[in-house]
Amino acid sequence: MVKKELSKVFWVVAATMLAAATVGYTQQVPCYFIFGDSVFDSGNNNNLQTKAKVNFLPYGIDFAKGPTGRFTNGRTITDFIGELSGFQDFIPPFAGASPERAHIGMNYASGAGGLREETSEHLGGRISLSNQILNHKKAIKKVNVPVHRLGQCLYAISIGSNDYINNYFMSKPYNTSRRFKPNHYAHSLILLYHIHLKTLHHLGARKVALFSISKIGCTPKMIRSHGGGKGCAREVNTAVAIFNKNLEDLVKDFNKNVHGAKFTYVDIFSGGDPLAFKVLGFKVRHKACCTLSPGEELCAPNKPVCANRSEYVFWDDIHSSEATNMMMARSSFDGPLGSPYSIASLLKQ
Repeated sequence: MVKKELSKVFWVVAATMLAAATVGYTQQVPCYFIFGDSVFDSGNNNNLQTKAKVNFLPYGIDFAKGPTGRFTNGRTITDFIGELSGFQDFIPPFAGASPERAHIGMNYASGAGGLREETSEHLGGRISLSNQILNHKKAIKKVNVPVHRLGQCLYAISIGSNDYINNYFMSKPYNTSRRFKPNHYAHSLILLYHIHLKTLHHLGARKVALFSISKIGCTPKMIRSHGGGKGCAREVNTAVAIFNKNLEDLVKDFNKNVHGAKFTYVDIFSGGDPLAFKVLGFKVRHKACCTLSPGEELCAPNKPVCANRSEYVFWDDIHSSEATNMMMARSSFDGPLGSPYSIASLLKQ
């Protein structure tokens, strides 16, 4: 088991070193569409009545445009993937974007969004995956983006974390943990995912990178609430691993049975192993870089942050730092985290 983990770390390190030399000189696909939650959100929650928005400092402290609604100090995973794919500009959030941007790409991701409609409702406004796809349909239909063009585009999706953090493992006001065993809950989420992916495919999506849920049991928030404050919350990571295995199987099923599907599963769960972060030089792996108010998981506005941000895995109590996002993006783009394709290979399909 230890040998397996060390091998995994080696490949993550090797992929990161290799990708560090990757430069996207030319745009490799005509457009790029992004769906998901706060991991990918770049500002869609800014005008919603919600606790899940971060359009204030210190968020964006290392981003050229300052606070934009990204849940980190700098760039997101999808920002880095866009750069590696040759896009000269960041893909804009759907909220406020020019309709013509649908020809090049839009970001529909929403902090606190989930597969289940009730997920994160205690936080206020958020956009579920089903509504993100509805926004995508409206956007591409409004400006008549050709279906053959959409089939050449890159789609990236990261969803499901909130269905665990802000639903299954939050007994109030949710009852899903009392209604479902972990394997049944994962299955119910995958059934919803399958429906949404069929809709995307019908709209023209062919090249789709589906990101696993990360090791959310190792976030400072979940360590405190479900890990006794001493280490990764095993029950959380075990439940998430079931979902991830089902998602990987769903990708295989689409590639085998759905016409033209070129889907890939991006395993950031394994890539985010604490041992990997240690080998990669992250010195602070279970603590937020920014100042947190008591009982809160987001950074306190305009409060001090750590100086050595590249050494922190986490930016706040649940979201990763730009340094972590860069490592994950590079490893998924050129490295071994993608199955059956790395994202670089997916672009060429």
